[in-house]
Amino acid sequence: MRKIAAIAAFTFASCATLPSLAETIRVNSIDALQTAVNKAHPGDEIILADGVYTTSTDLTIACAGTNSAHIIIRSASPAGAEITGNGGFMVIAPAKYVDIKWFKFTHKSNHTKTAPGTSFCRFTRNVFQTTGDGEYLLLAGSDHQVDYNTFQHKNSMGRFIAVRGQGSQIAERLWIHHNYFNDFQPQTGNGAEALQFGLSGFSMSNSNSIVEYNVFEACAGENELISVKSSAVTLRYNTIRNCKAQFTLRHGNYCQVYGNYFTQTPGLRIFGDHHIIHSNYFENCEIGINIGNGDGEVATGSLLTCHDRPDSVLIAFNTLVNNHANILMSDRKDGLGATAVTIAWNIIQGGGKAADIRGTFPGAVWTGNILWQVSGNGDMPATGARMTDPKLVKDNNGIWHLTSGSPAIGACKQAIAGVSTDMDGQPRKAPLDAGADQLSNAPATATMMEATQTGYLAK
Repeated sequence: MRKIAAIAAFTFASCATLPSLAETIRVNSIDALQTAVNKAHPGDEIILADGVYTTSTDLTIACAGTNSAHIIIRSASPAGAEITGNGGFMVIAPAKYVDIKWFKFTHKSNHTKTAPGTSFCRFTRNVFQTTGDGEYLLLAGSDHQVDYNTFQHKNSMGRFIAVRGQGSQIAERLWIHHNYFNDFQPQTGNGAEALQFGLSGFSMSNSNSIVEYNVFEACAGENELISVKSSAVTLRYNTIRNCKAQFTLRHGNYCQVYGNYFTQTPGLRIFGDHHIIHSNYFENCEIGINIGNGDGEVATGSLLTCHDRPDSVLIAFNTLVNNHANILMSDRKDGLGATAVTIAWNIIQGGGKAADIRGTFPGAVWTGNILWQVSGNGDMPATGARMTDPKLVKDNNGIWHLTSGSPAIGACKQAIAGVSTDMDGQPRKAPLDAGADQLSNAPATATMMEATQTGYLAK
């Protein structure tokens, strides 16, 4: 027994003094990078020297780290290694826990992707400016993170980011945050969104993904800036500024859109069922909130490609200031309109009519809205609103907030399911204030963002 104990003690002591297997590997060519990636072990850091590297084929990444020991593949300095040519970075199964950092991608579009079967990989602090038609980045695996990147200067069909999946299941549990999307020139066809989250065939599957704290500026592309074709996606605290395309819930159900800042854009358009739209801020927009006029109903057998009639959507606690159109449903020949939509406790100040509903709207609930200096109620019933000064005042960032004495304070006496924060990220507790702002002394965790608060690395 003493001998066994001694052997065990020696073995433990020997293991404790073994050097870590993780290595730092420095390379200066694409071939050497591929070799290092093929041999990578958990905890390895592979560093490509700064320079311009022209590829003829894709670099394939199939290595696997662990939750506590990621494999890091990076440039020596931010945007220091430029990947150009015909190939990008293909992350393929069984890759997981791989971080890709500090590269500048100027290669042919459609050549940086995460494939189905990959998971827990991260693209962080890269610059994407790929060439030709296609996607800058495509995500088909689950549990990936895309953060603090710059996506810029696109003048072709395709998207900055496209999210896909496998079969009819959209990629799940993605986290897309603090990215800068800038300068997408107008295109003449369909298929040029800044961010396309899914396709019609994925729209009935739940993603449970979060898109937050991103900035979109000077993006035109097509008529849809962000196109969500999936269910159960949360889009919050994004800033959409000076864009020529709409933020659209195009297909899918049970999405949450809150705490976003829209200025000088065509605003937000809604199709599908059971969405919660709250605590968003719209100022100087062509349209604030555009309620889709459906041309089909998926629940009763219409094709997934239809404009699914909005049903049971909550539109509440939003602030709309000086928009050309505030709440609008556009015309559609033989349109199905929308059903059971609740429009409640919003503040609408200035601009056009409070509501312009050009389609059937059965079961609508209008309550607690505050109107001021609008051109009229329009189709908002007098019983659903009161005309009174909400006493909004601009803060140091030029954002209209509530002030003490506002009639909006405590306007809603009960808690509302799904509404727990305001546009500043401050908590909402009953009684709730009308509009996007809850007057609070709690620390603010969100605001209208600038490029410098994201992964802005443009060169």
